Amino acid sequence: MNPCPCGYAGDASGRCRCTPDAVRRYVARISGPLLDRIDLHVAVPRVALAELGGDAAPGEASAEVRMRVAAARARQQGRAGRPNAQLNNAEVLRACPLYRDDRALLERALEKLGLSARAYHRILRVARTIADLGGDDAVGRDALLEAIQLRRALREEVPDYVA
Repeated sequence: MNPCPCGYAGDASGRCRCTPDAVRRYVARISGPLLDRIDLHVAVPRVALAELGGDAAPGEASAEVRMRVAAARARQQGRAGRPNAQLNNAEVLRACPLYRDDRALLERALEKLGLSARAYHRILRVARTIADLGGDDAVGRDALLEAIQLRRALREEVPDYVA
């Protein structure tokens, strides 16, 4: 989704002339309950033309990514017999036991971001997957924080947006 009607909100070019109200109305076109069902909210800024050339740093090789994903899926199959995305809420809680401090952190994040109970389990699923991709047996604070951050992007574009 574009960040605003013109598509340039937050762009370094300064081309956006949309008012905060216009941005709010644009973002509000997607209902809160629908947004709640999207697990990853990622802001992707425009890439400068100079960065598209051959001087850009190489990313992770596809073969390496494929091996990590295959290992993560094997972990999920071994733990629950299916991928994390297919776990019901009770299974998610069993697969993602959190330390008390981490649970409190997640609850504070949900309250601050105005997220629902549904988002609680969805964040845990994402955190479990992040831990699996990292080869971790437990969902640690880093995986939990990354999963929370992946829910924040759209809500931060319009700080007073209420889903």
